[in-house]
Amino acid sequence: MKVILVNGSPDRHGCTATALAEVAAALEREGIETEMFHIGGKPISGCLGCGRCNDSGRCFIDDCVNDFIDRAASADGFVFGSPVYFASANGAMTAFMDRVFYAAPREMFFMKPAAAVASARRAGTTVTLDQLNKYFMITQMPIVSSQYWNMVHGNTPDEVRQDLEGLQIMRTLGKNMAYMLRCLEAGRAAGVPLPAREARVATNFIR
Repeated sequence: MKVILVNGSPDRHGCTATALAEVAAALEREGIETEMFHIGGKPISGCLGCGRCNDSGRCFIDDCVNDFIDRAASADGFVFGSPVYFASANGAMTAFMDRVFYAAPREMFFMKPAAAVASARRAGTTVTLDQLNKYFMITQMPIVSSQYWNMVHGNTPDEVRQDLEGLQIMRTLGKNMAYMLRCLEAGRAAGVPLPAREARVATNFIR
């Protein structure tokens, strides 16, 4: 089993990466393979609403979004980490998430556990977690929790490493993710089917 951890910060070795590394270490101790995916420091366009992905399952803008979609098919679970900018997820991560979850086939994420991680100097973490969790909810992904909100605090990686409660939250998150993955694996082995999916009903409020 494999979990992909997405670093939504432009800093490959910053605070968000430090938090994700703690989650990854806990997963690996539980026998779960991990892969770090860094969205990078280049500008990421928001969704253009062109709809071309409806036929291809890939975004018309060929960048790290398509790279992630290619990798996501082989993953059993996901952790998406973002720094806090102005009390929400940073712009690049928001654009990345919008396009990934719009372009990729929903079956790619259906019933795969996911977790959000927020990193901040001080505040804005709970809003960021709420924002990221909505991508999982609309895609029918079980959300993995910890003993507290999935957040760390610090202005530098060294300060994050001093956030002992935050690091413990990350470790607990990793262990909880591993447990959920094993439960799902046991269910499959026992012949428990995934939930039946109805044809989607979409209604508009304006007639």
